[in-house]
Amino acid sequence: MRSMLAATLMLASATGASAQTTTPQVPGTKPKVVQTVPIKPPALQTPSETADGMAQAERLSLQSDLAWVGGYNGAITGDVSSRIVDAIKEYQKNKGGKPTGVLNPQERAALAETARRKRDSVGWKIVTEMTSGARLGIPSKLVPQQATDANGSKWTSPTGTVQVLLSRRKEANPTTAKLADAEKKEPAGRKVDYTVVKPDFFVLSGLQGLKKFYVRGTFKGDEVRIMTILYDQATEGTVEPVVIAMSSAFNAFPSGPLVGPPPRKTVEYGTGIVVSDDGAILADRLVTDSCLAITIGGYGNADRLAEDKEHDLALLHIYGARGLKPLSLAGGPAKTSVDVVGIADPQSQGGAAGVSSIKAALASVGGGDAALSPPPAVGFSGGPAIDGDGKFSGVTLLKPAMVAGPANAVPASQAVMVAADTVRDFLKASGVAANGTSTDAKAAVVRVICVRK
Repeated sequence: MRSMLAATLMLASATGASAQTTTPQVPGTKPKVVQTVPIKPPALQTPSETADGMAQAERLSLQSDLAWVGGYNGAITGDVSSRIVDAIKEYQKNKGGKPTGVLNPQERAALAETARRKRDSVGWKIVTEMTSGARLGIPSKLVPQQATDANGSKWTSPTGTVQVLLSRRKEANPTTAKLADAEKKEPAGRKVDYTVVKPDFFVLSGLQGLKKFYVRGTFKGDEVRIMTILYDQATEGTVEPVVIAMSSAFNAFPSGPLVGPPPRKTVEYGTGIVVSDDGAILADRLVTDSCLAITIGGYGNADRLAEDKEHDLALLHIYGARGLKPLSLAGGPAKTSVDVVGIADPQSQGGAAGVSSIKAALASVGGGDAALSPPPAVGFSGGPAIDGDGKFSGVTLLKPAMVAGPANAVPASQAVMVAADTVRDFLKASGVAANGTSTDAKAAVVRVICVRK
């Protein structure tokens, strides 16, 4: 795991010997040797010690991803516990790996991509409730209908099988114990099978009629805010991981910036792949979304003709361009690694537009697609991934990782590779005859510039 070990671990010797320092010598005295605490090399660490060496943001991201794949059902706090180690081991066993409790880079990348797909499948997004300013994680595809009044908001599925409610009210001298007791009795007939009461929040779960329910509430002064999730028992397999994420993402009285993908840039840069000599260009759908104008560096304006929302691919076209060198898209999935080719953001190049490449490890996530580690720099999204034989393996897309943790968590970037077969199918469905014969990926890429409001 790339960010798993703190810098101090890299300073430890292979034998795990203690570090020593010598204090400055005072004339007439002997140097004083200070024995420090031994630092174990990675090979001798327990899984918990390895997790302790991870950055807080990485621990939050790891817990969130494990929750989304159904392996972790605790609070997403970034704290190290036996529960998170057990969840890692269970994930490794389910994938046919050795349950070490420490994810290697390929396993971590595959976990992140699987969690991302699950978030995307339910339309996960962080929203601000309009009447209170509270922040909630909402599975927008599960509960697309919303209604708001002075007492809060309600999100529901079309048939009412899943419901999310954010209620607010004034109450004199509230405590979490008093609030929890009141929620146990309202509505009548609730059967509570789980209760947690802390000074700053409470959680209840159980059965409410034929539905399962989950309640999390808190207060500030005399303002009480409570989130309630109701769902049919038949939907438990789909909704349960989402409930855990929603609980951790719930911020009743936010003060920091909104968690989630960063705001869309006024000017955003990506990489495009020339796929035909008449000007067809493959690009990242998100990079080219909501643009007032799309410009191809060195060629001029482009039109966006088609998109694949499932795989985030877009088809652009420039007209009257000469000297294009379309890339041959013949090839298949690489086994272990690829060279990712692209044009980094101008800020990374001092305003330049040079083409470069990095090597990235692959971890299959099914359907021929793969997670890439490490992710390339900003600007590479949409660029080709080339295997060890110099053949096309797929398209690289950069995506922000959505952490369902505290509201001040910083989402990290991750990279995925859309498989070559998926790319060819998209172009065929869009009526593009990809006629490239060149294997020079650097000559076939162009800078894509999106200008928004």
